[in-house]
Amino acid sequence: MISRILIVGLGSAGSRHLRLALELFPEAEIKVLRNQGKEVDPKYGVSCVESFDAAIQFAPQIAVIANPSTHHLPIALALAHQGTHLLIEKPLTASLAGVQKLIDTCKSNKLVLMVGYNLRFSPSLLHFFQLIKSNHVGEILSVRCEVGQYLPNWRPETDYRKGVSANHALGGGVLLELSHEIDYLQWIFGEIDWVSASLSRQSLLEIDVEDSAHLIMGFKSASSRGQLIATLSLDFIRQDLTRYCVAIGDEGSLRWDGVKGQVSVLEKGESEWKVLFTSELSNEKTYLSEWLTFIDRVNNLTVPSEQGQEEIRIMEVVESARLSSKRKAQISVSEIRGMNW
Repeated sequence: MISRILIVGLGSAGSRHLRLALELFPEAEIKVLRNQGKEVDPKYGVSCVESFDAAIQFAPQIAVIANPSTHHLPIALALAHQGTHLLIEKPLTASLAGVQKLIDTCKSNKLVLMVGYNLRFSPSLLHFFQLIKSNHVGEILSVRCEVGQYLPNWRPETDYRKGVSANHALGGGVLLELSHEIDYLQWIFGEIDWVSASLSRQSLLEIDVEDSAHLIMGFKSASSRGQLIATLSLDFIRQDLTRYCVAIGDEGSLRWDGVKGQVSVLEKGESEWKVLFTSELSNEKTYLSEWLTFIDRVNNLTVPSEQGQEEIRIMEVVESARLSSKRKAQISVSEIRGMNW
């Protein structure tokens, strides 16, 4: 029985996780660790722990780490050492430094470590994934992805300048904040082999991070026709909310529209797209599915032998993109893997 739950951080993601914890475990003792001096809204009926040490002493059975990514590792490591299962909001951390130690600690203590890339639980993206795997449009020859929204419109009730996304010290920047795309590209199409990237701040937004990132990536998987290549554009600057992925096959093209929750196909020889699948858009439901998967793994002590490796590969691609942009050169992910983190 799960009776003690800790939520670390109470921004937009942390608040959503708290609501789900209260819904799923109404009898559990739930505490929140957040910035010193800040209380939790009384409507939640939960209390704050006053310090890092108090959070550890609370000895939660599960914890959700939803504070800024630059602060994930210390609290996650401390909780893992004492036997707490972890659900960490994406990204796992802001850099690769110390990540392997966390993964090894969770493995040795037989703990579930899950990172919250909730798009994996989107019904429309799952349908897109299944169609790709069933060769619905034949062999995939090329992939094009784009995601963007004007940063001040993300959470209009808050000052974007004070949020995580806008601040380097908190792990902001479009590359980390929109790393969902890197996650699902590797999930669907396989491990990324190399990256060529340009990261820049192109707008007048009051931020100290990149607001645009353009990546070309080669996958390890190859066919008789050569290496699969994907292009990915991420930004904080466009006024029209956009999220899509197009997979171009030798028998047609498949398009996932994450804004509409649709999957469409343009079949070989046709001139118009045909909608194959539409789902209700609900972030809350994807987070709920994420929670249910996490709890199922905890209850059944399902700890995959490769746990954490997908998340490391995401961060290796992020670090490759950073280095590529700095050097203005194509970077092999194996070069990042070989560095002493």
